[in-house]
This record gives sequence, structure tokens and C-alpha cells, in this order.
Amino acid sequence: MQCAPFREAASARLDGEPLGMPAAELDRHLAVCPDCAGWAQAAGQVTRRTRLAPVPAVPDLTAAVLAALPRSLPGAAAAARSRLVRSALRLALLAAGVAQAGLAWPALAGGSAAMSAPVHMANEAGAWNLAVAAAFVAVAALPRLAAGALPFLATFTVLLAVTTVRDLQAGHVHADRAAAHLLLLAGVVLIAVIAWRQRPRRRPAGVLGRERVPA
Repeated sequence: MQCAPFREAASARLDGEPLGMPAAELDRHLAVCPDCAGWAQAAGQVTRRTRLAPVPAVPDLTAAVLAALPRSLPGAAAAARSRLVRSALRLALLAAGVAQAGLAWPALAGGSAAMSAPVHMANEAGAWNLAVAAAFVAVAALPRLAAGALPFLATFTVLLAVTTVRDLQAGHVHADRAAAHLLLLAGVVLIAVIAWRQRPRRRPAGVLGRERVPA
């Protein structure tokens, strides 16, 4: 009996290739032919050793990779400073809003202001001061409102500053009363800074995407 075809079929079985004959026929031949059975067993051992050859050792580069990493991510320090400045601006604006509400309370509660104004005028002044305080607190809580609140507050502040200077020159207002308006000016400046910091940034030409506006 010619054993070569059966040994080729046994080798093909080891490689996962077509046998070229029925598998039952190959098994019957291996059962009655000790030489082919031994050959198939030896070939199987060689194939297994070849496939299970040890993998070459790979050096551990973990320490080198970690050492090559920067101490901090690029821009991390700048981002931290930006968050710190933003928090400081919001806290300062919140303090200005609380102080502005304190100016409004006497006029609303007792119907009197620092100047001996009529009751209704005192109430109007208190309502204005409280509205300004509410705007300060709202922007401190939600900085995205800064740009929307700025036109009204800036217009009110500029007009009030002009009339206050004119009244001071004419002697129609006391200096301590005029000094109270500095709180309004400080709050509007803080809102202007917050709005300016949230302005859209221009991207270089060729860079796609939209600039994220910080909260």
C-alpha cells in the first residue's frame, strides 16, 4: 500500500487544509499502518513545538515612557489660572450685589433714603438699587448673562455718573451719597470684564469647529 498520500493527508490535517480524501479513510489507514501513525504523531509534535515557540523577551519601557511625559499637560496651568480669575470675579460681583441690596433695603423698608427725599422717590431709588443688586447676583450665578445685562447696566451707570458729577458741582448732592454710586460702578466693571472674557475667540484660518465659551 502506498503511504505517501496518507502522510500528505495527515500533514494537511495538521495545517487545517483539505485532506484530499475522506477523513474516515485516513483514520482507517492510520489504524492499520504503524509507520504512518508514528509519522503523523511525530509531525504533530514538531508542529506543536513550532507553534508554541517562546516569544522573544520585550523590554519593559514603562519607566522610560512615564519619565518622558511632561510634568503637566500643556495649557493646564493657564486653564487653572483662568478658572481662579473667573471664580474671583464671580465672588467679587456677588459681594457687590449683596452690598447693593443693603443700600436698597432702608429705602424700601422705611420709605427713606440717605437724602431726605419724598417717600415715593425713596421707594423708587430702593427699587432701582434692588434691581441692580439682583442683576449683579444673577450674573455672578450665571456668567453667561453678562453680555445681555451689560447694555442696560452700562447705560444706567454712565448716565448716573454724568448727572452725579453735575449735581456735585451744583451742590445738589452730598459727597457721601455720591460715593455710594462707586459700588454700582465697580459691579458694572466686573460684569464688563466677565463679558469680555467670554467673548468668542477667533480661530486661525483653516481650523474648523466652534470656540467653546467658558461658563
